[in-house]
Amino acid sequence: MRPSWDEYFMEIVDVVKKRSTCLRRQVGALIVKDNSILTTGYNGSPRGCAHCEDIGCMREQLNIPSGERHELCRASHAEQNAIGQAARHGISIKDSTLYVTCQPCSLCSKVIINSGITRLVYRGDYPDSLSIQLLKEAGIELICFDK
Repeated sequence: MRPSWDEYFMEIVDVVKKRSTCLRRQVGALIVKDNSILTTGYNGSPRGCAHCEDIGCMREQLNIPSGERHELCRASHAEQNAIGQAARHGISIKDSTLYVTCQPCSLCSKVIINSGITRLVYRGDYPDSLSIQLLKEAGIELICFDK
């Protein structure tokens, strides 16, 4: 059977996450407009910086729970990297859809809202209730894709 667009893009984002260099969680993101892929992103260190898989994870060493103390992580989240890639290449993502392999954190949600993304398709949850609250308040269409 031919997959729906959401199924299709969620399958692709599962491949994107395999590029992640995070030791704790692999996350992939994909920004789509008019059923065309604009950018991809996965969680990993900024360009030119060492990756956690090479030097270790400070948050892991300090036993910091998931969803807390993001400022201690050297990696950018997948959503941030996909949005940053669009900015780097001058691609407008206004009125686009973001596909992501897990619910965004509140920091990513703020960037998603301000970037003009209007639809979010994600799988699973993340320990950050403010995230969903902000996205709903901003009128982002939310689709939890747990298939």
